[in-house]
Amino acid sequence: MVNIGAGKNSGSYVEDGFDPSSWIEVEAYTEELLNRKISCSKCLEGIIRDASELSEHISEKGALLYISMTCDTENEKKKGAFLDFVENVRPKLSEFSDSLNRRIVSHEAIEDLPERYDLMIRSMKNDVEIFRKENIPLSVEQTKLVTEAQTINGAMSVEYEGEEYTIPEMRVFLESNERSVREGAWKAVADRRLQDEGRLSEIFDQLIVIRNEIAINAGFETYTDYMFRAMERFDYTKNDCLEFHDAIEAVCVPLMREINSRRIDFLELGSLRPWDVNEKTGVGPDLDGRAPLKPFADVNEMVSKLSRLFHRMSTDLGEKFDMLVEMDTLDLDTRKGKAPGGYQYYLQKSRVPFIFMNAAGLQGDLETMIHEAGHAFHSIYCGHLELIGERSYPIEFAEVASMSMELMTQNEWGEFYNDEEANRARLGHLEGIIFLLPWIATIDSFQHWIYSNPGHTRDERKAVWNSIRDRFGSNMEWGDYQGHRDTSWQQQGHLFGVPFYYVEYGIAQLGALQLWRTQRNDPAKALSDYSNAMTLGNTKTLPELFSAADIELGFGEKHLDSLISEVRMAMAELS
Repeated sequence: MVNIGAGKNSGSYVEDGFDPSSWIEVEAYTEELLNRKISCSKCLEGIIRDASELSEHISEKGALLYISMTCDTENEKKKGAFLDFVENVRPKLSEFSDSLNRRIVSHEAIEDLPERYDLMIRSMKNDVEIFRKENIPLSVEQTKLVTEAQTINGAMSVEYEGEEYTIPEMRVFLESNERSVREGAWKAVADRRLQDEGRLSEIFDQLIVIRNEIAINAGFETYTDYMFRAMERFDYTKNDCLEFHDAIEAVCVPLMREINSRRIDFLELGSLRPWDVNEKTGVGPDLDGRAPLKPFADVNEMVSKLSRLFHRMSTDLGEKFDMLVEMDTLDLDTRKGKAPGGYQYYLQKSRVPFIFMNAAGLQGDLETMIHEAGHAFHSIYCGHLELIGERSYPIEFAEVASMSMELMTQNEWGEFYNDEEANRARLGHLEGIIFLLPWIATIDSFQHWIYSNPGHTRDERKAVWNSIRDRFGSNMEWGDYQGHRDTSWQQQGHLFGVPFYYVEYGIAQLGALQLWRTQRNDPAKALSDYSNAMTLGNTKTLPELFSAADIELGFGEKHLDSLISEVRMAMAELS
């Protein structure tokens, strides 16, 4: 049995050697916190502080197990360790958290707590209102299904021209100036994805049922309503999201299609096919026939050049990036069995960010790395805050940290390129923003429909998905690969793993564009605004965080149009 008192008297609540993956050890602390006497606000502060320290240990253990599993999805031991934690620790922890939250928010001394606890108490009250014990096993089953989907995607590889490639590695061929190469590569990937389409659709069907049941159990009419509360979207509504969709359709979609029309004319394509442009990123063959941009030969070169890039921007950013390298918290190469995508995971106890991605030597990989570095900078900036709840910043602002870093590093991309190549990269990135916003509207609109109509059939889902693609997508001919278009939503991992987490990228993109606009006129102010806001963590509301960066939280057409006008101006300068 853990000696709680000894740990506390030594200045740390949790003792050395504590194993957060063992519920027997965790329970010793949870029982003490639930039974500790509370007589005043100072007692409440002590419980919040000690519960925060316990959460740091448990969060970090969960993070390390998840990281280990995603780095090697074919390793059954690692997957088993993660799922054991999911099945045997998290459910009991959910019950404890609910009991502790109820104990804190119902105590009369809560009114005497200092202002610093206001947002944490708001979160606790929200969690209490939506928590239902019967949802715990449903959440466990949800995680198991998501893990299976990740394993399926991580195992995908393609035989192409006599060699085996991971899906991320195939992106190299999709940027080829030879249309036949692009077509062959695209079809090889599409055919491989279709092999697992059936099981992924089954998993998604099961997830919809589970998620709808979670919402009904919690007293909500739809999973959409439930998730808006669960994700603490206190500062905007479903209608704001729908207004944002309309604004994107009015401002970005025509410009995206204009860019594609220019692509058709320059390349004399006749019509646009899915291998001619990536609808999410805007990446395609160079209009002047130049070779695809290759910013680095391997990840070591990328990391060393990024270190110089960040040091040129500011000593502060340079030192923060070097810290990531020195602490060996980067897994950047693509390989078979590694989960797709990229993420930054903050290790709460160590106060160390971990970055995961699949680099194949492309410009998109450089942007992804800079994006995840922005997340890491955000974590480091607010790492001084004492409580885990103070460091758990809103997702919408987390993406401001990463997306603005992509934009604000543009002036330094000469570290990777000559002048002509750097301008090509900048222009491509700005075009990519114009493509990304319609894709964000596509995914978000799709989710709103799915969870408002949980009893839909696959045929209905296919029809709605295609109608949304028609609304926000490129004018494209799919030919014999219409079936791939029908299920192309499966490529967006967020739909499986983090439902409703996607519109945040659009909200944050508008914040990032505002910081970039500031930088175009006053680089020092932009970096100052960035650091000032990021150090606040979760101690302010979302609108207040935007204000701290001297930017505006907005969803309307006028707001979006003013920012896209700035993008068009910058694109004209680069052209």
